[in-house]
Amino acid sequence: MTSPQREVTTTATASAVSAGSGETPAADARELLDRPVIFFDGECGLCDSWVSFVLARDKRQTFRFGTLQGKTARNWLHLAPDANLDSLAFADGDGVHRKSEAVWRIFRRLGGVWPALGLVLRVIPRPIRDGGYDFIARRRYRWFGKKETCRVPTPEERERFLP
Repeated sequence: MTSPQREVTTTATASAVSAGSGETPAADARELLDRPVIFFDGECGLCDSWVSFVLARDKRQTFRFGTLQGKTARNWLHLAPDANLDSLAFADGDGVHRKSEAVWRIFRRLGGVWPALGLVLRVIPRPIRDGGYDFIARRRYRWFGKKETCRVPTPEERERFLP
């Protein structure tokens, strides 16, 4: 049985995202518009599959990635050491987005037919989207497994992954 953990806390402003970067908030906001970051649970099989899915379809190399267990996520998202890592986080120039909000925003930036899926997801009321997201998140380790270590990027992917 797991101990109760605090919810992942995020601040939805570009200035909060830049807190650990040493750059000005405006500079980070501009960079995040062009190179947003997907933060994922590095021990989750589903999350690893999601990152592989995005990498395969991100032909313009728009996205950067970081594990929620990593230094960048801890600094940018202001995560407590005992934070509950049950939610994908997506940082872009508009702020930090979680759960289904993160998912539809990522789809909107992928090429091909994926932006249309993002639009469809967006019109579904957020409580319904997040309910479905939470249902899967609670079962993700059981259904997709839990890894002992975080994903190790290939040499070609390495520059897109943050510490």
